[in-house]
Parts: sequence; C-alpha cells; structure tokens
Amino acid sequence: MPLQIVHHPDYDAGFAVNHRFPMSKYPLLMEALRSRGLAVPEALSMPEPAPAAWLKLAHAADYVDQVLACEVPARIEREIGFPVGRRVSLRAQLATAGTVLAARLALRHGIACNAAGGSHHARRAQGAGFCTFNDVAVASLVLLAEGAAESILVVDLDVHQGDGTADILRDEPRAFAFSMHGDRNYPARKIASDLDVALPDGTGDAAYLERLGAILPELSGKRRWDLVFYNAGVDVHAQDRLGRLSLSDDGLRARDAMVIGHFRARGIPLCGVIGGGYSTDVPALAARHAILFEAASGYA
Repeated sequence: MPLQIVHHPDYDAGFAVNHRFPMSKYPLLMEALRSRGLAVPEALSMPEPAPAAWLKLAHAADYVDQVLACEVPARIEREIGFPVGRRVSLRAQLATAGTVLAARLALRHGIACNAAGGSHHARRAQGAGFCTFNDVAVASLVLLAEGAAESILVVDLDVHQGDGTADILRDEPRAFAFSMHGDRNYPARKIASDLDVALPDGTGDAAYLERLGAILPELSGKRRWDLVFYNAGVDVHAQDRLGRLSLSDDGLRARDAMVIGHFRARGIPLCGVIGGGYSTDVPALAARHAILFEAASGYA
C-alpha cells in the first residue's frame, strides 16, 4: 500500500508571503509529494474539524472556546504570533484532527503522516510560538481516552524544545515526551519534558546523528509503546531562518530514516508530523518537509 497521508487545503490559512510563518509551505508540500508520486488518491485522507471535546482534553476550556469563537485576547495572540481569525481557527481545528486521523491510520497500517502538525508550543492554558492547538498532545489524549492506545511516546526533533507538549502531558503517566533541540533557542523558559537533550549551536550531521542513535534504544527499551508520534521539524537545517543548528538535506534524510527504521523494525506504529521550518525560499522548505514522507514511504 502507499503511505497514508492526511492533508487538507485549509491547512493554508492564507498569510501574506512575507509573514515569518511560511503558510504557503503546506500547498507546496502537497505539490512536492505529488511530483514524487506519493500523494496518490488512494493514499490521501482529509480530516473534519476537531470537536471541542477533543481539544478540551488538552487545553483549558475557556481558551478552546476563545479560539473557536475567534475571540482570543490580544495578549495571547501576540504570544501565538498572529491573530486568530476564522481561517486560523479552522486551520488549527483541521491540523489537530489531521494528526488524530493520521494516528488512527498509523495504528491500522503501521505508519502514516499528517502534512501539517507538530504545534508543540501550545500549552494547556493557551497557544504560543505560531501554535494554536497542540495537535500531538490532543491526539495522544484522545487515543488514550478511547483505549485505542495505552502507552504513547513522543519523539520531538524540531529545533525548538517541545514545551507545550511537556506541559500538557506531564501528569499523564501513559505518555512519554522526548525532545532533542537547540539549547539556545526558543522558548527562553523551557518546561521539562520526560527527557530533554539540548544541543549547542552549529551541531551538524555527524554529532546530531550520533547523539540520536544513542538515545533511540533507550527510548524503545523503556516500555512497549503502542504508538510513536514523530515530530520531524526541519528547522534543524543549516539554512533555516530560526534554527541555529547545521544539518544538511542528507542529515535530515539520515535522521528520518533512523527514527522511522528504529521503531518500525520493532513493529511499533509511527505517526509523523512535519513540525517547524522557516525560510524565505518556501519551495526549498517544502522539499525539506517532503523528506519525512519519502523516508516513511519505504515502510508503508
């Protein structure tokens, strides 16, 4: 079977081309996947907006209501980095539901990816850092509540520490959050994950992959995971505007192959989300995000 991919045209909320958050990467990623023969009709699924009940498993009820009503206080909008109007609210609901759907597909097929997701700075009380809802945390709590999974591992390799995921999941013993990120990067005040590894500025392919390769057996040895969420942020790339690390395209390919291969070799289902990536060359950025799907397709 082809790799199962979840997408929606409204993942693109239509920001200006010069916005710091490169919203046009979402349709460009789908173009890249089509050109690679991955986005074939039988591989594609589209989510419906996430219901409020799902969102309130991870986020404060008043904040969820504010986002759904497009009445987020200006102070919180400033922390998120953009106003939460109708298109942004819909996008957040769809991207979150997309990760839930991709996780269900991963449990069924062994592997699946959402062509969005990885909004790991959204905390229980509010959004932050270009993240409105925390899709991985919501999906984890939905699956746990339904009994579809009993043990969940989050492998977050975005260059920024997964503070929101750590905040939401810290009192959930059935979920374990691991973040490997740049030490001197956003957020300035980090919230401890179950396991954090902070890397110095300029870390390149060899040092990065050596560190990651030593940690993966430790993670898989902790317990028998029912599902792994893999945040494959490409802001670790040397050309990323916000990254401060120095991975190459080949380094990204080796990283994604290492993570996916490690868990699939052990029969553990894996749900990939794209995480962060920031560049004025958005087609090149979309091509970096496509590396996740290329690596995952080898295990479909």
